[in-house]
Amino acid sequence: MAAIALVVLLPLAALIEIAAEGDAEIWPHLIANVLPASTFDTLALLAGIGLVAGSMGITAAWLVTAHRFPGRSILVWLLPLPLAVPTYITAYIYVEVFDSAGLVQMALRGIMGWKSRGDYWFPEIRSLPGCILVMSAVLYPYIYIAARAMFLTQSASMLEVARTLGASRIKLFRIIALPLARPALAVGVSLALLEALNDIGASEYLGVRTLTVSVYNTWLNRGSLPGAAQIACVMLAFVIGLILIERYGRRDRRYAASPKRHRTVHPVPLFGIRGWIATVLCTVPVLLGFIIPTAFLLRETLRGGLFNQLDAEFLAHFMTTIGLSVVATSTVLILAVVLVSAARLSKNSLTKGSLFIAGLGYALPGTVLALGLMVPLVGIDNLIGTLWRSLTGERIGLLLMGAAGGIVIAYVIRFLSIATGSLSAGLDRVSPSLEDAARTLGASRREMVWAIQIPLMRPALASAALLIFVDCIKELPATLLLRPLNTETLSTLVYTYASRGRFEDGSLAALVIVLVGLLPVIQLVRTAEARPRVAESAGSSASALPAVDKP
Repeated sequence: MAAIALVVLLPLAALIEIAAEGDAEIWPHLIANVLPASTFDTLALLAGIGLVAGSMGITAAWLVTAHRFPGRSILVWLLPLPLAVPTYITAYIYVEVFDSAGLVQMALRGIMGWKSRGDYWFPEIRSLPGCILVMSAVLYPYIYIAARAMFLTQSASMLEVARTLGASRIKLFRIIALPLARPALAVGVSLALLEALNDIGASEYLGVRTLTVSVYNTWLNRGSLPGAAQIACVMLAFVIGLILIERYGRRDRRYAASPKRHRTVHPVPLFGIRGWIATVLCTVPVLLGFIIPTAFLLRETLRGGLFNQLDAEFLAHFMTTIGLSVVATSTVLILAVVLVSAARLSKNSLTKGSLFIAGLGYALPGTVLALGLMVPLVGIDNLIGTLWRSLTGERIGLLLMGAAGGIVIAYVIRFLSIATGSLSAGLDRVSPSLEDAARTLGASRREMVWAIQIPLMRPALASAALLIFVDCIKELPATLLLRPLNTETLSTLVYTYASRGRFEDGSLAALVIVLVGLLPVIQLVRTAEARPRVAESAGSSASALPAVDKP
């Protein structure tokens, strides 16, 4: 337990050490020339995403939960699907579609007879507002899923009382439903902002110089590892701030309903223009975040005959992606079972503290994590090489950094919290009397884990495995910075094409990423939609929140 927690803390300790060893003259340069603009862009980006993605997610969640309107049954399944589309792929697509040389403006110039950009005005996609819109279209499902889960489990009796007292539908939403959902909304918004802070591909491509982009440029383009570490330390302050905001949003908030008389919200029909307005409001996020990106990728793949790329080289990149994701997912699940089982059985401060620390990895942006892992991994490789040379007299190459071991370690640290949160939530629903009965029958701790806990955790293990696997496939910053030479994954392949101005040639790789990501998202929707119905039919007020609980 303690060893796993120390591995999670290792990148942070190394990062602080690298930053402290840097030249003292770097700080004045960073403060004068880098940090002001990067900090402003980061704050503006996070604020904009919180507002736009929050509005999209909350509005859609309330409409599909509390009302019936045309297309609602389909939109319930479509609204979470943008989770399968990485932010960087969406950014590349929107530039191809809406830039001055893109499909939309070319069509407008052809229809209207305009000769150049000087003849008309069109919003600039390569800008801070453009980046906010693009990333919000992909990240709003984090807020939508959390909000819908809470709206589904709110007692209908409270809403009916408010209606009898004369509250309008808008007031009902504003003074009752929204405040009750605040804890879940705090979690959803925090997750969306952490994902935005982790992004490097979208913000860099759209010309927004966030702290993440500054870390990348300072490290690789300017060759200053200490300077990058110092910027990364500033990023950690943002991460801590987001965690504190999330904790503040959930402070002292408890809600419980009677299990005997709990009734979920019954959707109210919306007729005429109101129903079609609701349809449009719920369709726009799906259109922006999933339909346009997927349709573009499919169009470019078919038009360019990119299925011809399915050669040995592409398959090698695909198998590298799958192999890294499988190894990382398997490792995460094993460590999560160890952590959660030990915390369940021991219930002491050490195990609880280790479980909490292990869950902090998701809060570390991939760029910061990669930077913090670089020096420790190289040091371990050098130590192994020295020992091997002293024993055999032969040289051995880099085992971790030279064979993609660093990528797997980064994946494990970053996504361990998904598995621990999912397994903890699954075991919390199990009565302790089962374990007590096993103890009275003389079962050892190992027997309890194998015979009771692991079988009960199988549904949570399956859900966590799907989510972690897809997150590993989509992860770009850590993969980009830690990959060995001549090693490509699907995400870095798409990034390479886009950086060369040939993103359309990477449409097949991007389409594969999206299609692989659809399976766990659909499974998540199925689980979330089924749980409230089961709870209602059983007369239970059990929460419909997804089992995955990222910190």
